[in-house]
Amino acid sequence: MPSYETMASAGMDLRANLAAPVILRSLERTLVPTGLFIELPVGYEAQIRPRSGLAFKKGISIVNAPGTIDADYRGEIRIILINLSNEEFVIEDGERIAQMIISRHERVDWSKVEKLDETDRGARGFGHTGQK
Repeated sequence: MPSYETMASAGMDLRANLAAPVILRSLERTLVPTGLFIELPVGYEAQIRPRSGLAFKKGISIVNAPGTIDADYRGEIRIILINLSNEEFVIEDGERIAQMIISRHERVDWSKVEKLDETDRGARGFGHTGQK
């Protein structure tokens, strides 16, 4: 079962569910089963995110972070891990490999318009506020 490691944790740790260890070589990615199937209420999603400790200490991350699990998905949760380090990483059964956050979300109805409302920022994007 997913579990919160501390009382104030936002994310629940997900663990590998493996019959045998998996070797993840440098720059290789693999799909790791968790043995977990969930049913979320409509209006909620599960976000799958990397574990900061694995990322910092071992260079292990998630390719599509954050991954989204929709309320109508009924398959097994599997995690797409990637090894961004220069060393092999061995994934053991039961190892904490990712974290999952349950979030409420909204659906919107789109309207086509000819012009958008003006703002102070406008169309200025990346780096528009400069450095401090």
